Amino acid sequence: MDVWAHDRWRIPLPAGHKFPIDKYRLLRERVQDSVTVHESEAVPWEWLAEVHEADLLERIRTGTMTLREIRGLGLPWSEVLVERGRRSVGGTVAAARRAVEHGIGMNLGGGTHHAGRDFARGYCLFNDVVVTLARLRSEGAVQRALVVDCDVHQGDGTAQLLRPDRDAFTLSLHGARNYPFERIPSDLDVDLPSGTGDDEYLRVLSESLDVALDAGVPDIAFFLAGADPWEGDRLGRLALTKAGLRARDELVLDRLLETGAPVVVVLAGGYAPDVVDTVDINAATVAAVAARDTARLS
Repeated sequence: MDVWAHDRWRIPLPAGHKFPIDKYRLLRERVQDSVTVHESEAVPWEWLAEVHEADLLERIRTGTMTLREIRGLGLPWSEVLVERGRRSVGGTVAAARRAVEHGIGMNLGGGTHHAGRDFARGYCLFNDVVVTLARLRSEGAVQRALVVDCDVHQGDGTAQLLRPDRDAFTLSLHGARNYPFERIPSDLDVDLPSGTGDDEYLRVLSESLDVALDAGVPDIAFFLAGADPWEGDRLGRLALTKAGLRARDELVLDRLLETGAPVVVVLAGGYAPDVVDTVDINAATVAAVAARDTARLS
């Protein structure tokens, strides 16, 4: 199983910053004996310009983002931040091409769903899923897309970019009382009460997948497998166990693969007090993907 990573581009952060930068390196080290890890390449600026406003990209490229934009992003600007962001998108593009060819692909990062056409916020610089979709469409590889976003935070950037798109369906399953507090509607938004646990989550997820798939069989599906619905996550407010999150991954992967569409898996958020817990959850997602890849090839 081939996967892509960009953790060698480490953002310089002030001491005590909440962004869990270590999880990417720790995850790669955890899984590199069971999968083949490739270093993601940086996408060209022209690809980003197919999705994001030129003025925003210019401010990001030159380090002239406004103070308000920097605060909204939650990360200090640096050349490494920009390079890392481009490589994060590159990992999702590579994983999607692998999925088109072999049925499934994975980026050990990505899921930057708070980046919209004219804004970069919530730790998300560029929207890797939408840039990837635009690139594959321009190459004639796919047209209709489904995005299943299981990060605990609503995917406002993806919603802004794809809601007007008749050939895309966006499903976001997230905490009702959580960031972002001003929502941009997805095709289907599912607001979960704080404290929602495994059984209720899985029931609602299954019903939501029914609705999303009834809207049309996609040519490609993206799964944002956020670790932040976990019961111990600092920013989550839901109550899924690690076993519940494994069951979530298996449910989504199996339902999507049953359609015959290629499936692209990205990791989105995870903010456990001990980063090892987030890595445990992410590594279980990698294992679920690898198991299905092996089964398809056998």
